[in-house]
Amino acid sequence: MQRLNKRMAELGLCSRREADEWIARGWVRVDGRVAEMGQQVGTQARIEVDRAARGQQREQVTIVLHKPMGYVSGQAEDGHTPAATLIGPRTHWSGDASRTRFSPAQLRGLAPCGRLDIDSVGLLVLTQDGRVARQLIGEDSTIDKEYLVRVQYGDIAQDVRAAFPAQQLALLRHGLALDGKPLKPAQVEWQNPEQLRFVLAEGKKRQIRRMCEQVGLKVVGLKRIRIGRVQLGQLPVGQWRYLGPDERF
Repeated sequence: MQRLNKRMAELGLCSRREADEWIARGWVRVDGRVAEMGQQVGTQARIEVDRAARGQQREQVTIVLHKPMGYVSGQAEDGHTPAATLIGPRTHWSGDASRTRFSPAQLRGLAPCGRLDIDSVGLLVLTQDGRVARQLIGEDSTIDKEYLVRVQYGDIAQDVRAAFPAQQLALLRHGLALDGKPLKPAQVEWQNPEQLRFVLAEGKKRQIRRMCEQVGLKVVGLKRIRIGRVQLGQLPVGQWRYLGPDERF
């Protein structure tokens, strides 16, 4: 047995927060009966959701932003501005292929799905949809993320690839630990003589920078270019677009 809101999230119906809201509104039935807040259910329970909840869910938006340097991905901290403040009609990319029109209501409950450091740039996803958030940052998420990372090796800033030991590159791929826990295997390869390409299946705080420090590299530029199947593409810095109806992470 488990709480109904957790079971609904596991089934991909909604987030736990949404489940609580729907249950409170009487939009959820379990085995034909209106559900109660905090109700426990088994795995065989038949869970039904009212059309009103589905309609509310369809109105939720997911936004793809090209975060500039100097913005934090989450809440305001140390006087720095949250990236969500960039979402508005003036910064909506003219190349957005979706037909969705901006509304201030789309900012309500809009939350970032994962971190992107203040001194990093690139793809940041913000969503009102708990299903998307769970897919990207849930405990069981399998979505990988791709980064381009410009590095220096000691005083060497040109042709770093030639000077960097192969065994240290192997360590970046597998064998490092952060906060006392071993990291999952990563794809790491040279994109050009001064830039590495990382593909990670996890997202610990400042992970790439801390990994590089352990092997003697200094990160001088970091850009996220992909999350799952969604690419940053031609989206200009500081602008955003809607996740299209046919796009999937």
